Amino acid sequence: MGKDFLSRKEIMDLLPHREPMLLVDELTKIIPLKSATAIVNVKKTSFFVQGHFPGQPVMPGVFIVEAFGQAAAALTAHGIDRKTYENKLVYLMSVEKARFRNPVLPDCKLSLEIEAIRSHGKVWKYKGVAKVNEKKMADAEWSATIVDRNIKLWLIKLV
Repeated sequence: MGKDFLSRKEIMDLLPHREPMLLVDELTKIIPLKSATAIVNVKKTSFFVQGHFPGQPVMPGVFIVEAFGQAAAALTAHGIDRKTYENKLVYLMSVEKARFRNPVLPDCKLSLEIEAIRSHGKVWKYKGVAKVNEKKMADAEWSATIVDRNIKLWLIKLV
């Protein structure tokens, strides 16, 4: 808590995501439980651009949304008490107002400026803007919830 930068290794200590699905490389400019900037290094070798599209690779929009979710989960996990977050997962509940304005091409640094808008119990609402070299590539709002690990999905009552 209180640290304004998280490395990939530190993010892995907070999130269950592993290769190849861990998309966030670092979290910077952290204001605990409020906002942060996540960095995703989009490479030609990234699994999600290999077949999307051959000869003209583009990061799929769904992976931008996934990166938003991972960044928000890391921000939240970093800000709350470790004991509160142990044996928990963050599940995406909804994605709203997602707009993809420009294609994200390999060999770039995708910056995700995220902000926690509000929280109510275990449900959090966020918004974010994805940029490359300060150019807006995408933006969205989304909600997520914190749930116990290993709980049967059909037992979860999200709202």
